[in-house]
Amino acid sequence: MATSRAIGRNVHFYLFSEPDEPLGGLRLNPSVTVEDFLCMLEILIVASGRYRVTLRSSGVDLKATDDALMPGDYDIRPYSRRATIAITDEPCITRTLSKSLTGRDDNFRTQVRARDGKCVITGAINGNARINIWRGYEAAHIFPLSSEEYWLQRGFSQWITNRKGDSDTGISSSQNGLLMRSDIHQSFDGFDFAINPDNGYKITCFDTDPAGIDGRRLDPICREVVGEKGARDKLLRWHFRQAVLANMRGAGEPSFEMDFPPGSDMMWEIRSGPEPGKRMEAELFSRLNGVRVDGAGT
Repeated sequence: MATSRAIGRNVHFYLFSEPDEPLGGLRLNPSVTVEDFLCMLEILIVASGRYRVTLRSSGVDLKATDDALMPGDYDIRPYSRRATIAITDEPCITRTLSKSLTGRDDNFRTQVRARDGKCVITGAINGNARINIWRGYEAAHIFPLSSEEYWLQRGFSQWITNRKGDSDTGISSSQNGLLMRSDIHQSFDGFDFAINPDNGYKITCFDTDPAGIDGRRLDPICREVVGEKGARDKLLRWHFRQAVLANMRGAGEPSFEMDFPPGSDMMWEIRSGPEPGKRMEAELFSRLNGVRVDGAGT
């Protein structure tokens, strides 16, 4: 089943001329500053000119500060009457839990585990790493395996600097990976939180925060500055952008259930939920990753 990301929002933003029809909103967590909010709106809004954002209850225009964002309704108003404002139609991909059943990614897991050794989001160290037990820890893809075709079409492979020849797409490079606790991995794949490399690698939660990660910083051990194996800032930036689109635009993208207990009818749950075609395709490619129709598997 899927849940609505609009449930529980306490921030909404509007076009000033349509004050009763929200363009989108946000479940506000403490780390979100006024500057953060304005930067998120820059991702969402397509405008032909400059605009201002006003807290409706006070009539005060927002300035880019480190002050905590206040809950409430915000109006977006162009400075010029001729300026137009719209919400971007940039696609937000449908992603599933980034796991492959083909065995293609053994090297990916090995490299990410060796580099990180801990959950780089919570800081929880795997004390069993020395005996090669990784129960409860997973190597997560920043860009999902299920969208490898999109990865290739948009040239994301050019961002990977340690590819092994032209036939290597780079999607399973350690530069596209982070080690996380299993529960955190699910939240990451669901766009429930994201990391902004342009704001000190701050973690922003777009949902409830039971793990207490909102406002933390991505562990330095896995950042791009560590060398050829570090996670690429461009990929983290892409994931952050996707999280903003998924959570804040309109009513938000569907938030899919990823737990299918033994005996449950997974196919029925997908077919009866929102966007069944897109999700079925994502699930299929995630599970058959590396198996190509032309027989040239990787």
